[in-house]
Amino acid sequence: MNGVVKVTKDQSKVKRYSRKIGRMGNSLGVSLPKALADKMNISQGDEIEFIENERGEVVFRKSRAALLNEQIRPEVLEAFFDVFEEDQGILEDLRDR
Repeated sequence: MNGVVKVTKDQSKVKRYSRKIGRMGNSLGVSLPKALADKMNISQGDEIEFIENERGEVVFRKSRAALLNEQIRPEVLEAFFDVFEEDQGILEDLRDR
């Protein structure tokens, strides 16, 4: 996803990042600007969580760093999780037999 990052600062000195949503397989996805990923210390394979507050605003934060064996490539693990998510119903059916 090659998106243009629009960063604006309002009068309260809050940075706002604007991104377009793109298709990632059967899902929707948003890429993070490098400056924001660096600031949050996020890299490929890390997990983030989305939190909805009482005002209906959604914020995200890094939940934990992924510790992978150095022989496992992050893109292979990501593909595994995509397949698992896609076939979760089939796997649950097999488990229940």
